[in-house]
Amino acid sequence: MAVTITDVARAAGVSTSTVSYALSGKRSISPDTRRRIDEAITSLGFIVNAGARALATSQTMVIGLLTQFHADEFAPAMLEYILPVSDTARELGYDILLVTELDSVAALRRVTSSGMVDGVVLLDVVHEDPRLATLRDAAQPGALVGLPKHTEGLDVFDLDFGESARLLVDHLYARGHREIIVVSPPLHVFERGGAYGWRFRDAALERAARYGLQMHPYYGESRQPEIGRSINAMLDARPTATALIVHNDATIAALPSVLTARGVSTPDDLSVVSLYAKDFGRAFSLPYTAVESSPDELGRSAVRQLVRRITSPDLAGPAVTRFVAPEITDRGSTR
Repeated sequence: MAVTITDVARAAGVSTSTVSYALSGKRSISPDTRRRIDEAITSLGFIVNAGARALATSQTMVIGLLTQFHADEFAPAMLEYILPVSDTARELGYDILLVTELDSVAALRRVTSSGMVDGVVLLDVVHEDPRLATLRDAAQPGALVGLPKHTEGLDVFDLDFGESARLLVDHLYARGHREIIVVSPPLHVFERGGAYGWRFRDAALERAARYGLQMHPYYGESRQPEIGRSINAMLDARPTATALIVHNDATIAALPSVLTARGVSTPDDLSVVSLYAKDFGRAFSLPYTAVESSPDELGRSAVRQLVRRITSPDLAGPAVTRFVAPEITDRGSTR
């Protein structure tokens, strides 16, 4: 038997009209009531008739997800952010329209001006992101995963990359390391405005200077065989370095095989720390102490805030910029 709106109301402990208002957005619903209704919808498997709702409310129940898959970047890392966005949207009754075309400004203008979506999540945000002016002019709200130069009027969610770097440098300093190699994202990421790269690198260098450490910064690569060549070149150039900080997904994924080929043991010969998500580490069997990059928390937070803006704009409050505090998992890769 199909689940009805009455079943949802009974499970949430509210009236049928309250559930109707929550689904239609015609009246404001308190956060606690909306949470109970969302939980009831999820637990009962209630499916909103999208066509009927669109006619009644002008809502599509679709969220646009805009990102780009650059040929010179490591795709598995970007995919980690797409899944939590999609899963959270589905839990809240929304489908995802994934838009990946290279002309992202025109794509954003098209999906918002045509009313194809109720809101937008932007990934792959750069320092001076050209999409932000269009997003600010759009009738629909948006949320960003990634910190741009100007955040005014936008909900922004990102990892605290500066504190992540400081945490890793502190970890190595406390263990007696005084000469460290730090590997950043590729140069083209910096040139495109990937602020997360220099936020991490600059904080690591500043922390090292505070402690009087030798720190050697390098740009990493994103594709083989350049990745292996660059790792070997760094280690050959700095034979007295005792530790490696890797802020480059492609480099850390390739590092175990490169070190094995060199006959280098971690942590006996070289200590290694990094920044990556737990699922990413499991996928590539990475044994390194690392700061959690938190794609799940970032994606879920962005979608939840966006849905609050879509359904209850008067309760969503002013725009927020929120940083996930870094957490380090010690996997025994430093001595």
